[in-house]
Amino acid sequence: MTQKKLADLLKVICIGLAIIGAVVYFLVLPTVGKNLVEDTGLVSAFWPWLLFLWGTGIPCYLALFEFWHVCGEIKADNSFCEENAIRMMNIALLLLGDVAYFFAGNVLFLVLGMNHPGIFLISLAVDVFGVGIGVAAAALSHLVYKAAVIQAENDLTV
Repeated sequence: MTQKKLADLLKVICIGLAIIGAVVYFLVLPTVGKNLVEDTGLVSAFWPWLLFLWGTGIPCYLALFEFWHVCGEIKADNSFCEENAIRMMNIALLLLGDVAYFFAGNVLFLVLGMNHPGIFLISLAVDVFGVGIGVAAAALSHLVYKAAVIQAENDLTV
């Protein structure tokens, strides 16, 4: 697979993730939320929860925006550059910040009595998964940076 084809495939995946995210945030969450509100009786918690969950989407879309730029560098055959390392670290920080926001919000809603303990436990699994992805992105950022340094050293030798 060529660099151009790989970059194009990654951009298609990026667009697909953005579309899936929009469907989840604006169709699935309101529908599931209304059903949960009816089942648990927490009618007053619907809009605070929905706004909170929409807030979790902002860092996700910012991370997709950064990833789009990484794909552009891959297409330009500049995969291992410091800019990509910085972008990957930005993605890691966005994901870890989003996990911290999600965890803090869940604890706050639990304390305020607007959260069900079962939902809180499920959200902890989401937090662990998010931390794993954030740590993997940070490790990838470090590897891309190291490869960029090695590539720069090799470019200087004749």
